[in-house]
Amino acid sequence: MRTVLLIGVVIIAMVIGKLFIFSKPVSDKPEGGKGGNGKNKNVKSGTGIPVNVFIVGRESIDNQIFASGTVIPNEEVNLMAEISGRLIKLDIQEGAYVQKGQLIAKINDRELKAQLQKIDYNQELAQKIEARQKKLLNVEAINLEEYDVTTNNIRVLDADKEVIKSQLEKTEIRAPFSGKIGLKNISEGAYVAPGTPIVTVVQSNPVKIDFAVPEKYAPNIKNGNVVKFSLDGDPSTYHAKVIAIDPKVDENLRTLRVRAIANNPAGRFVPGMFVKIMADLEANKTAMMIPTEAIVPVLKGKKVYVVKNGKAQEVMVTTGVRTDTKIQVMDGLQPGDSLITSGIIALKANTAVKVN
Repeated sequence: MRTVLLIGVVIIAMVIGKLFIFSKPVSDKPEGGKGGNGKNKNVKSGTGIPVNVFIVGRESIDNQIFASGTVIPNEEVNLMAEISGRLIKLDIQEGAYVQKGQLIAKINDRELKAQLQKIDYNQELAQKIEARQKKLLNVEAINLEEYDVTTNNIRVLDADKEVIKSQLEKTEIRAPFSGKIGLKNISEGAYVAPGTPIVTVVQSNPVKIDFAVPEKYAPNIKNGNVVKFSLDGDPSTYHAKVIAIDPKVDENLRTLRVRAIANNPAGRFVPGMFVKIMADLEANKTAMMIPTEAIVPVLKGKKVYVVKNGKAQEVMVTTGVRTDTKIQVMDGLQPGDSLITSGIIALKANTAVKVN
């Protein structure tokens, strides 16, 4: 009797355990199924790559562009011989300052001077003949034709004399402007021919600075604009004034050449130096600036990701000026867009995202 009673108690205990203990894990299973209690739906609704977003807006920025430039002399000329002859004088000091019109080199001119003297003698004789014939013409002792031949000879001699004088001027090589003498290419006593280089004269006060800007900034650069520039190893900032703009854009580089001028009384700027240019353009009060880390370079340009309906969407953009932390977007975005700034490497088009 006791055995039967014990067996009945065990069976009742197993039934109660089945109903109240072993049934609970089934209803709380995290895996999907009909027996879930709703927690699984919450887990699914929270899935997605966590990202940070930046709300695109408009702001005012100082429009600045940076470029590389080169210092060039205000004036520079390579003096060459115009006629043949022996160089009989080259009394210059390399690197010295010369004044405009100062004699730099002299070519032997003895033969030309002799030709000039010969013409002077012929002129003197022709003028005497012309004076006598004029008296004879007045008394009709000679005809007009003979007198015309004599006067024409005088004019021809005058022209020959001018030719010799111009040849004599070419034997003297003078500085066309004030500046410094470069390194000479020839020595006194050498024979020179037309086109033989003798020495270079450089005027480096003021100096010109050539640089190039992207073609999209062409409308913003005007004559009279003041640009800043600096030298490598020099913390100082200097100023130059734009004096000329190339009338055409370089079709290969898509840049516009600009020339500025700067005073150089102390000779600090040496022609050929590299300089860093910073040009202040008109401020942009409606610029869309976004963090630089949001930009993704691609083969066809640049793209960003924005959040739309809980998913990441690709947008191609056109960029403008750049600052230390932001870059201007010219086209592709609108104010109010939610721009993704983190987790970009893991994103693809239509990827589900969760905004932190």
